[in-house]
Amino acid sequence: MATEKGERRRQALTEAAGALLREGGFEALRHRAVAERAGLPLASTTYYFDSLEELITAAVEYTGRQDLAAGRAALDSADEPVEVVLDQLLGRGSRDGGLDAVLLRYEQLVGAGRRPYLAPLMRTLRPELDALLGEALARAGHRLDTDGVHRIVESVDGAVISALIEADPDPRGVARAALLRSL
Repeated sequence: MATEKGERRRQALTEAAGALLREGGFEALRHRAVAERAGLPLASTTYYFDSLEELITAAVEYTGRQDLAAGRAALDSADEPVEVVLDQLLGRGSRDGGLDAVLLRYEQLVGAGRRPYLAPLMRTLRPELDALLGEALARAGHRLDTDGVHRIVESVDGAVISALIEADPDPRGVARAALLRSL
């Protein structure tokens, strides 16, 4: 049974790993970097996590759940539903016109696909994302079933990837246009 101190340390490591993931992607997640960010000894990363894969999984789940919670809060605060959809797909950092933020977000998505151990977590988070996107789109006046939500995501993802390939300075604008066309 974990102690309260142990739970706090594990959480600190998870939060540190999540911050590093957001800043530098999977390549930034190393035991030493996570321990330093958390202000804990290096050995704590292997004490509280059996492997780097387990630590990465915790970071992905932590950031994914943070993003979902932020999306729900934005939707509840009457934020523009279309912007909530774009935040969920491109990341909130994309609001500032950040090409780098969008590029990092899509690198993480592709990187997750290269890590089969993340597949069960991604399958767990996807229905939650779909539900949030469906609710946001319904509030924007577009009731869609799960397949309809998936088609919207596919359209936006394709537009964003094209924008990234072409180094478009405003991938969020491209995504918004694709989303509105799809609706």
